[in-house]
Amino acid sequence: MINSTQVSYFTLAAYFDTGVLKYLYFLLIMSLYIFIVFCANLLLIVVICMNRSLHEPMYLFLCSLFVNELYGSTGLFPFLLVQILSDIHTISAPFCFLQMFCVYTYGSVEFTNLAVISYDRYLAICYPLQYHVHMTSNKVIVLIAVTWSLPFFAVFVTTLLSASLQLCGNIINIVYCDNYSIIKLACYETRVNDVYELIAASLTFCVPVSVIFYTYIKILKVILKVCFSGSKQSRQKAVSTCTPHLASLLNFSFGNCFEILQSRYNTKSVHSVLKTVLSLYYLTCQPLFNPVMYGLKMSKIYVICKRLSLCHLLVNVAT
Repeated sequence: MINSTQVSYFTLAAYFDTGVLKYLYFLLIMSLYIFIVFCANLLLIVVICMNRSLHEPMYLFLCSLFVNELYGSTGLFPFLLVQILSDIHTISAPFCFLQMFCVYTYGSVEFTNLAVISYDRYLAICYPLQYHVHMTSNKVIVLIAVTWSLPFFAVFVTTLLSASLQLCGNIINIVYCDNYSIIKLACYETRVNDVYELIAASLTFCVPVSVIFYTYIKILKVILKVCFSGSKQSRQKAVSTCTPHLASLLNFSFGNCFEILQSRYNTKSVHSVLKTVLSLYYLTCQPLFNPVMYGLKMSKIYVICKRLSLCHLLVNVAT
């Protein structure tokens, strides 16, 4: 048996030789990363922080969501860029576990954040007159703190358990480090890991999803009631506030579902390039999808961004 401390590196077997095309892939991914960081998420974070009119619970939760997109992108993209240009696709064991921690905390924080946003929308739509009574500034701080602290603690324990395993191999069949691939390399039964994974998944996935389902059932009832008895303006306002959140949730859930299926079931019939692209979907598309969707659909954010771009254009013309 090989102790995990003796496995100094892992080999990422999903990479393949692309020849001179690797420079094109490098430029495409670098451009995507720059756009995600500076033109999308960082821009909206600055807009929300610098405009007092956006210092409301909904926009603060969105700011937390955008920070998580930056965190998840930084945990993946620099590593991908290095691996694309490298001829030997290996990663040191400590860095592998660090990347696994970043990827898993990103996914967990994303679901928890989406659950908090759905709860906020539930209060705003179902209890509009009592909204500010229920959603106080202290409650916003507590919700954001729980959104980040609970997933970080849960994934930290997961990482420690996986790092303590005795491994009988070092080949990972995807393009980044994930927990299930490392557990499959264990030399003995991993019952403790499996039980803890079930508990952690319940806290960071099942509980947030349950909150989302409950709140949107309540929201749907209100929207249906408004459709029959309310004005057209009220109906459009109720639907428009939920559309970006639902789109973000469905997009992220699709990527997660494929990642879980391809890691646990035989997907040899799926083309390797397609499998790689889909396995990276929720880590690459979600950080781009969220700021674009919320930036276009949330009227306050859209107006301020439009005003900033217009001012920048006028300054350039004047100079």
